[in-house]
Amino acid sequence: MELALRSRAAAYPLLAVLGWGVMFPILASALTRVDPLNLTTIRYLLAVLILVAILLLREGSAALQLGGRGVEVVVLGVVGFAGFNLLTSLALAHAAPQQIALFVATTPVITQLVRWARDGVRPKPLLLALSLVALLGVGLVITRGSLAGLGQFGLGGVMMIGAVVGWGIYTHGASRFGEWSPLRFTTLTALAGTAAMLAASIVADAVGWQHAPAVGDVVAVAPQVAYATIGGAVIAVLAWNTGVQRLGSANAALFMNLVPVTTFVVQITRGYRPEPVELVGAAITIAALVAANLAMRTRPRPSPLPRTTAVTDPIAVIDPAAVSIR
Repeated sequence: MELALRSRAAAYPLLAVLGWGVMFPILASALTRVDPLNLTTIRYLLAVLILVAILLLREGSAALQLGGRGVEVVVLGVVGFAGFNLLTSLALAHAAPQQIALFVATTPVITQLVRWARDGVRPKPLLLALSLVALLGVGLVITRGSLAGLGQFGLGGVMMIGAVVGWGIYTHGASRFGEWSPLRFTTLTALAGTAAMLAASIVADAVGWQHAPAVGDVVAVAPQVAYATIGGAVIAVLAWNTGVQRLGSANAALFMNLVPVTTFVVQITRGYRPEPVELVGAAITIAALVAANLAMRTRPRPSPLPRTTAVTDPIAVIDPAAVSIR
């Protein structure tokens, strides 16, 4: 009976990571008609409306109050939420979706490094070694095993490093909001981040860095925007949080490694033919990330006291994978 319940619960994080893995190629196809900043702003304006509506229905208007923590919410929303999503969209204009997916999959490990830098909590040596192995795999995919391919890291790779570090800061900051529900934290930081995205898009349009999309262009990419908004920014996040609650953060985190696998499969079905060294690099990255997630799992110490009440998983709020790609 317990095995059946766990198998059913596993469907939630599986749904989330499959949705995220499919999203990168979809967003890349939309960039042919709408500039990255405008595309990101459009889909998050819609996503925030949906998230706010859900929050009001579930927790009431009181959940929209900042409780004296406005500065923290704004900083985390701008640095993490806006920074990650804007840089990821910009990077998709310079790098292939499968490369972006591999960078995103390193978020749990990068978050541990951010925690080390900010709190002095040193990660396990094994975790550091595995993170280097994972980055080696990413390098093989991007360079296709040739030193001449180092130039392909280029601007897209730099942007994704910034995106992942920004999300690591956002994830670390979530540990200070343990009394908030994941839905409330996500919605309020998304509001702050979306405001920053809107401001960035207005400035970029005004100075000519990009161009405000025509109505026809927005209509042309409506299916992609609809999927990225509803599938990637709403359903996937809610499914992920449900999976974390039912499976525990450590077990749910393992599903994150399916994001690059899903993106590779989508690209292959669209006609992309990866070279053997790319497949080897992807396999190295995924294997290293699985091992890293296993290394991050903590075993609870046995308590001499009888357990009389159910305990929720507090790590779900601060675990890197628990808030990753919201």
